[in-house]
Order: sequence, then structure tokens, then C-alpha cells
Amino acid sequence: MYFGNQIGTRSDLMKTIFAIIGSASENSSNQRLIEFLADQTGNDLKWIVFNELKSLPHFDPELSVNNPPKEVIAFRKQIEQADAVIICTPEYVFSIPSGLKNAIEWCVSTTVFSEKPCGLITASAQGEKGHEELQLIMKTLMAKFTHETTLLISGVKGKIAKSGEIDPDTTSVLKTFIDSCLSLLNNES
Repeated sequence: MYFGNQIGTRSDLMKTIFAIIGSASENSSNQRLIEFLADQTGNDLKWIVFNELKSLPHFDPELSVNNPPKEVIAFRKQIEQADAVIICTPEYVFSIPSGLKNAIEWCVSTTVFSEKPCGLITASAQGEKGHEELQLIMKTLMAKFTHETTLLISGVKGKIAKSGEIDPDTTSVLKTFIDSCLSLLNNES
């Protein structure tokens, strides 16, 4: 199973962020936002970026507890071993994408998200309903996040240039977001 690339310098003393990209598109805006955050903190954090939600099989409750597929076991293990998780997703039809929902469903029968520090970004054309849904789902899984570690970026395509450069206002809110995530993470230590 491909867990994306590790971004940043490797050190056993570094905290690990497991970033889940909710978009099914290659080179999505969501991917670019995570790359920006990793670039900002790459000297202090180890980033593992998972952008292969379509590699996970369809959720099967009968397999989830007793015989989960190896891809699911690996996915859960990455969440469990990470110091924090950041989910960055678009909104599809006023909801979170089906691939992200599928991945999260594979984790419901576990405690991998319980008290796990999380950052939640919804970056889409609008995103309000998807963002509300993501927060409700993660609250149900007992993930640990605050208002400051959630971020809605509406109109994201107009905020990232074709070259990948992110506009200054969005850059500023992303820096505030990652600082809040780091604060939440450091309060866990």
C-alpha cells in the first residue's frame, strides 16, 4: 500500500503527522495545501501523506473487526502510530467524499482516533456542509480537535495559482491553523 511521501527530515525525536487527502484527484488543491503545511514545518515534523483512498476496499462491517484487509490494517496502523492526524478534503455534493467516508468507516470499530489530536480542513468551492459533517464524524470517533484546529477554505481553486502558489490571505490562515494544531499536539506530550 502506498502511503505517499514522507516530507521533512527524518528523526526519531520528531513528531509524526499523518495527513489524509480526501480528494480523489491527482494534484488536487487539498494536496497542495498539505504540501504547503509540510513545507512550513518540515524541519520540525515528520509528515506522512496518504493520498490513495481509492486503494482501500469498500467497507465491510463483517471484515472490519475480525478479518480486516491488509490495506486497512496498514492504514489504521499509520493513524495509530502518528502523533496527530490532519485531514484535508473537498466537499462533494454537500458531503465529504465517499473515499474519505469509506476510510473513516474502516476505523469505527477501533479506537485509533480516540483522543488523537486532529486538524480538519475542508477546502472546496463552498464546503460548509462537508465541513460540518467531517467535524460531526470525527467528534463521534472521539478525535481531539478544537475550533482553532478546524479550517474551512471556500473558493479554494481561486486561492491557489496554477503554479501552486497560495494567496497571502490563505497562507496566513494556514499558518495560524498549523500553529494551533502544534499547540494541541504539544499539550498532549
